[in-house]
Amino acid sequence: MAPTPSKGTQLRRVATSSYLGTTIEYYDFLLYATAAALVFSKVFFADLSPSWGTIVALATLAVGYVARFAGAIIFGHFGDRLGRKAVLVTTMVIMGVTSGIIGLLPGSEQIGHAAPLLLVVLRILQGLAVGGEFGGAVLMTSEHAGTKRRGLASSATAMGAATGAVLATGAMTLVAQLPEDQLLTWGWRIPFLVSFLLVGVGLYCRLRVAESPVFLARREEHQPAGTPIVTLLRTHPTTVLKSTCFLLGATVGQGVFAIFVMSYAPTIGYAHSTAISAVLISTLIGLVATPLYASLSDRIGRRPVVAGGTIFMAALAYPAFLLINSGSVGLFMLAVAAVLVLAMTPVVAVAPVMLSELFPTQIRYTGVSTAYQLAHLMAGFTPLIAASLLAAVGGGTNTGLISAFVLVISLLSTLAVWWTPETRARDLTDLKGDESRSEHPEAVPST
Repeated sequence: MAPTPSKGTQLRRVATSSYLGTTIEYYDFLLYATAAALVFSKVFFADLSPSWGTIVALATLAVGYVARFAGAIIFGHFGDRLGRKAVLVTTMVIMGVTSGIIGLLPGSEQIGHAAPLLLVVLRILQGLAVGGEFGGAVLMTSEHAGTKRRGLASSATAMGAATGAVLATGAMTLVAQLPEDQLLTWGWRIPFLVSFLLVGVGLYCRLRVAESPVFLARREEHQPAGTPIVTLLRTHPTTVLKSTCFLLGATVGQGVFAIFVMSYAPTIGYAHSTAISAVLISTLIGLVATPLYASLSDRIGRRPVVAGGTIFMAALAYPAFLLINSGSVGLFMLAVAAVLVLAMTPVVAVAPVMLSELFPTQIRYTGVSTAYQLAHLMAGFTPLIAASLLAAVGGGTNTGLISAFVLVISLLSTLAVWWTPETRARDLTDLKGDESRSEHPEAVPST
């Protein structure tokens, strides 16, 4: 028999698996977003006018965000009933195979209206897989880790999402250098076909890790009745609300300063490459800062770090646009970096562990996944809201309403953090969770 890995070795395997798995899944999911803006209107919606083709291609992005929320509920159910590992293997296979098939999908010129229909179906499958991935990856690390370093271990999931975003943007940027005829025929397909290889690497790592010990202990000691999502909404509604709200400031800020800014920058005189570079550089810095913020939360608590991020987001809402509207490339990059690194990253880095500590074991997968994906579903409309607010005041550099929107949401997130108890010392084998503790505040460890 093979020797049983030590606890430290197993934790390193789990953290590596979560990082690689989340990297691969977010690479695949966000690769679609870049391709939709770049080539899908000409490949799958060629019978429409260029403007309508682009609109319809981008509209399919929203389908993915709705599917993410559905995936959180579906895979959360099985993750709480059957185990974290089985669900994570399933979501990775779905995502990798689906993305690879997109790379093989004929265009509308070859198979007509079946092409966009199949594309939407594959996008729905992508969304379902991503919706189930995050919660499971978070729990595999947090439930394997000890209390003292749980935040640092769980940050592997947040780092994977950022890495996937960088790789997806970089891959499509590289193939976009090809002549247009080559890009539209075969060039755009290469990054998608790479998914077939990536899923093999991810599965190798994911199959080597052990099931969550917290889940195994719960299954042996306590078999809950009922459906996890029904139990969650019946017993922990305010926890879901608080969890969703404390994430909104970061996700809305990301929607404005990492997505909306891409289309806004060229309208006020910046090169499109300037916006891309600013977001990429800021994402890379945030990637390095993520474990630092998470480790800090292990020392001083989750609430101070998350509250710092939401307060920074509120404080930077107006000054960031002043710098962006200055016309200076340097100040533009400084503004984006300040928002994404100082305001968004602290929340994103600590959210995985904080969410896992707020929900009881028997519905933790469903709780974490639902709150996280609900926040991203709501924030998925942020670029549209920002564009509408700008249009309402005549366009140009009249970004005051957008800043006010970010400010209000960030203050709401700060209130949600204030309303949420400190969770750093919480025992993850606890079957009660946050809501049942509200009747006994002395049970909540202070910061």
